[in-house]
Amino acid sequence: MTLLEDETVRMCAELIRIDTSNLGDGDGPGERAAAERIMEWLGEAGLSPTYLECSPRRGNVILRVSGTTPGLPALLVHGHLDVVPADPRDWTMPPFAGEVANGWVWGRGAVDMKHMDAMMVALVRDMARTGLRPRRDLVFAWLADEETGGDHGARFLVREHPGLFEGCAEAIGEVGGYSLTIGSDLRLYLVETAQKGLAWIRMSVEGQAGHGSLPHPGNAVTELAAAVSRIGAHTWPQRLTPTTRRMLREICLACEVPFDEDDIDGVLGKLGPIARFIGASLRHVANPTRFHAGYATNVVPEIAVAEIDGRFLPGLKDDFLETVDRLAGPRVSSRHIDDEDAVEVPFDTPLVEAMLASLQVEDPRGRVVPYCLSAGTDNRTFHRLGIHGYGFVPLRLPPEVDFAAMFHGVDERVPESALRFGVRVLRHLLSTY
Repeated sequence: MTLLEDETVRMCAELIRIDTSNLGDGDGPGERAAAERIMEWLGEAGLSPTYLECSPRRGNVILRVSGTTPGLPALLVHGHLDVVPADPRDWTMPPFAGEVANGWVWGRGAVDMKHMDAMMVALVRDMARTGLRPRRDLVFAWLADEETGGDHGARFLVREHPGLFEGCAEAIGEVGGYSLTIGSDLRLYLVETAQKGLAWIRMSVEGQAGHGSLPHPGNAVTELAAAVSRIGAHTWPQRLTPTTRRMLREICLACEVPFDEDDIDGVLGKLGPIARFIGASLRHVANPTRFHAGYATNVVPEIAVAEIDGRFLPGLKDDFLETVDRLAGPRVSSRHIDDEDAVEVPFDTPLVEAMLASLQVEDPRGRVVPYCLSAGTDNRTFHRLGIHGYGFVPLRLPPEVDFAAMFHGVDERVPESALRFGVRVLRHLLSTY
């Protein structure tokens, strides 16, 4: 499979060199150039993908590969083409140079998530070249705009072109499948089976404007600042969902640590560095992120506005919103500026069993473990079509690598060996499941 692996590395580097920075509000170069390059690669293999955009330069590419077994549900395999911005002054290597050096592929998007985009293209080309046929239909989707919610990508396609995903029952996408090393030679591969919901909330307090030299007990800034402080300082209790309960049990078993649901802090204290990764998935989070008011230092403004980034656990949305409202207090008005429901899908499924079997072809001692992502991906959007999404981009990583920190981080990079491992695992999975 040398050609397949070599193409994956080469295509990953080339996609990184195409700047697809998503600046939000329609700004940035867009994904069209990367989408067109993928179209060219697929065309070279004799394939005819579909190109769609809902606004200029925001490119999406869709390709359906027919399976050999009629009646099996289709599998959606998706990745996004946009990346978050990068300041070259902070990087060891230029973020859009796509350097392959010292066993690593460097650049913005190497992890999030042009490595998966490249694996997908290389796999489809390999299928066309070798005549390999999957058992079920595979729908490959290279998407725009995931980093700012998917209005030009997944949301657009689900709303305007749902027929592209006809028959899809499950999906695999980003933020899962990479290894955590336990002990000397045991790796856990984290399969994302749940995502927190999103509630972006704009809060405001209105009062009476006045001169800054006079006492002003109804000061809108003071009232809102107190509310924001209460929300930001609140300690949310730990809550286990089916995914996080199973995750902790599996990790404790691998680490030979007793699992005690009544003493989660004690359990985390015995798990070492992995506890930091787990922590955010055990509780709601509400972070104040913006605050603005007034137009002059000597004028008490009549309105103050703040924004909260809220992430709530699956099944506990009402608990989260009721707590935020209580902490805000009666004078604060709130409205939601973006909402996404939390999702949680089963772990004990034939697809997960196939993931494990494919991983163990390459890593016989590997195990799979479910986890809850503290953020969200396009899987949450595809869930609206009844598609159960899993985070699975298989990578066998060196034990010392803090891979989670690479997402949106400076010096983002992925081991070349992990790319080669990942495309072999995906080839096995997509050809046998």
